[in-house]
Amino acid sequence: MAKALLKHLTKARGVWSALRALQHRSGREFQRGLTPWTFSALGLVTLMTIPILVILLGSLGRESEMWTHLASTVLSEYVINSAILMLGVGALSLLLGLVPAWLVSTHDFPGRKTFEWSLVLPLAIPTYIIAYTYAGLLEYDSMLPRTLSAVWPGLEAWRLRSAVMSLRGVIFMMALVLYPYVYIIARASFMRQSGAVLETASALGRGPWDTFARVALPMSRPAVVGGLTLVLMEVLNEYGAVRYFGVPTFTTGIFRAWFPLNDPVAAMRLSGILLLFVFTLIVFERLQRGRARFHDEAKGYRPTKRRALKGLRGWFAYGTCLIPVALGFLVPVAQLTTWATSAGWDALDARFVRLTLHSFSLALSAALIAVSAGLLIGYAAHLSPTPILRLASKIAVLGYSIPGAVIAVGVFIPLVWVDRLLNALMTTTFDIPTGLLMSGTLLALIFAYMVRFLAVALNPLESGFKHLCGNLDETSRSLGVPPLKTLWKVDLPLLKGTLVSAALLVFVDVLKELPLTLILRPFNFDTLATRAFQLAANEQLTQSAIPALLIIAVGLVPVILLNRLIGRVGEES
Repeated sequence: MAKALLKHLTKARGVWSALRALQHRSGREFQRGLTPWTFSALGLVTLMTIPILVILLGSLGRESEMWTHLASTVLSEYVINSAILMLGVGALSLLLGLVPAWLVSTHDFPGRKTFEWSLVLPLAIPTYIIAYTYAGLLEYDSMLPRTLSAVWPGLEAWRLRSAVMSLRGVIFMMALVLYPYVYIIARASFMRQSGAVLETASALGRGPWDTFARVALPMSRPAVVGGLTLVLMEVLNEYGAVRYFGVPTFTTGIFRAWFPLNDPVAAMRLSGILLLFVFTLIVFERLQRGRARFHDEAKGYRPTKRRALKGLRGWFAYGTCLIPVALGFLVPVAQLTTWATSAGWDALDARFVRLTLHSFSLALSAALIAVSAGLLIGYAAHLSPTPILRLASKIAVLGYSIPGAVIAVGVFIPLVWVDRLLNALMTTTFDIPTGLLMSGTLLALIFAYMVRFLAVALNPLESGFKHLCGNLDETSRSLGVPPLKTLWKVDLPLLKGTLVSAALLVFVDVLKELPLTLILRPFNFDTLATRAFQLAANEQLTQSAIPALLIIAVGLVPVILLNRLIGRVGEES
């Protein structure tokens, strides 16, 4: 018994020693992680989370009379319309994205190489632009309704326009420009699948579509769910198209509570409910990703041998790929070009130049600040890859999944509180009223852009730091070079391309952003996006064409980058 007791004591002593050693090691790692870079990154991430916390806490606060009225009258309509939009746009985006992705990845048919990149083009068109473009295309006195009425005598122009200017029309328009999210990710996934697996399915008597439904699609499910999640988040963020078509959703409700009704409590309550939708989507996507099981594709990988489609099958594939490109990009761009041509050079006046300068300077400032913030967080995690910094990086990118209207409300309310506090302090102390120093200024707008689009800059930078050779930084620090100088002399030259790509992506997203800009822009300060939307809302479609075309032209930049990225994936596979 004594020997057994002694044996147990010895084991316990060994376990205790191991725990103490682990504690000391963890303590040393924790102390090494306590650098100025760590504190700066954590402080910045904390600042980024303030708008989200404001919405969450504000939605749990007191109720207002207006909120009670909205909850009893229109809240159910907001929920139902938003749910229908998510289901409809999600289903149609899957159809328009998956089938062409499967065709161009595994088959050979006329125009395949052109469709590989052209199917991404609709992503450059914001939803509000395609919405009012088709609405103008279907005007009662326009050529298309007259042509359709001549072909089908029973078809009346007003019925056609009414069918488009509805919830079904919004679903169709949004799916036309959002399906590339599904197409891009699904195509990359299909290109990485081994041809041996698909050939085995064919050898077992499975046809092409049966192989697609039973083999390829289940293997790509996590990727497809990821693309679908992006589509649904864009649906929840949408304001311009639903506002123009008169469909009440959460975003239109937030605008209504904020501007005409002037009730911040109701706006925060609606924003809080919208956040629940977003968090539900995030949790669902993570669960789907967690359940996925992958096999090592590097061993025994063989590229998929493309199946030639000839005759009617080939032209059917051609038509299947042509429809989304034509309806989502070619038709709206052609209509906008026609309007721009009819508007003439008179539309390129001093106001248009001022709008362009506003938009480009604002987008450039936001891009530089977002990239700088992403560089700070990414480099801090690179220097000290501690769990707390990894968690901070995940929190920092959360803003991209939150609708712009929600972020705008979350930014504006604390800034108003700070402005009131400063004004009271300066008035009582120095008898100098300060007024609004931050809220209602470009500072608030740029800060909101950084919260919303920090993920766009941080994700490529984190990937860039992972691909850097850690020995370079260690060698530099061993020679006594401070981290800041190492970053400037060693890392930044290697990350030059990544920095430019991140800045371009943020630039384009800021240029296209509508709901956030509409809420937070200073008085009498317009951008290309807000002006195009305002002109369209006033039925001045011809005048809105030139700013819309400029937005689309700049929006093609990330489309080109995405196409090159997909091409590299295919080459590596």
